[in-house]
Amino acid sequence: MNKLQAMQGFLSSSSGLPDIKVFIFNLIMAAVMGVFLGVLYVRFGTALSNRKIFARNFPMLTMTTMFIITVVKSSLALSLGLVGALSIVRFRAAIKEPEELTFLFLAIAIGLGLGAEQFWITLMAFIIIGLGVIFRFSASRHNLQQDMLLTVSSNNPKALTVDRIFDILKNLFSKCSIKRFDETGETVEAIFLVEFAGFDQLNAAKEKLRGLDNSVKISFLDNKGIF
Repeated sequence: MNKLQAMQGFLSSSSGLPDIKVFIFNLIMAAVMGVFLGVLYVRFGTALSNRKIFARNFPMLTMTTMFIITVVKSSLALSLGLVGALSIVRFRAAIKEPEELTFLFLAIAIGLGLGAEQFWITLMAFIIIGLGVIFRFSASRHNLQQDMLLTVSSNNPKALTVDRIFDILKNLFSKCSIKRFDETGETVEAIFLVEFAGFDQLNAAKEKLRGLDNSVKISFLDNKGIF
């Protein structure tokens, strides 16, 4: 009986409610850091998806994570309940690139740090990681390789296959690698990273790709980003 009472007391133990002023301050800082994280991702990220739309989730994610940690850290029972809830909920967000997942983890880490009331450590880590992202972007811009992202799409998946596209590109460019490929029953889209020496290669690729099908759409994007 004593063991049962001890277990019940352990599960029902609570460290008390957090200071409301500290909670509001951490919540505001979570929103501010989430906004700055979004700006960092939009400005210095390299993902091919729409970074502006994806970055809008960061402030809400950091604030939500901070709120959850603040609540559950005061009680072991609530912590166990959170584990059970997460085992039921399934997150099926379409993460198409590793960089997206990296920034999501950083947003969650900010919320965890602020929820645990580790403000200065969280702020220091955020600044150092942010400077690392900026440095990586600046270093990549000094790479003098001439490469571009080539997007090829069509409404005729049977005519525009990856093999046919790759056969054309590998004979024109010194480097060619596929970065993304999406295909449905009605459309097909492929993104390649190509390295070239002059615009004659781009024009030749454009003409040969359009010869595959009349519905082919072609676009070239600077891989280093556009200011």
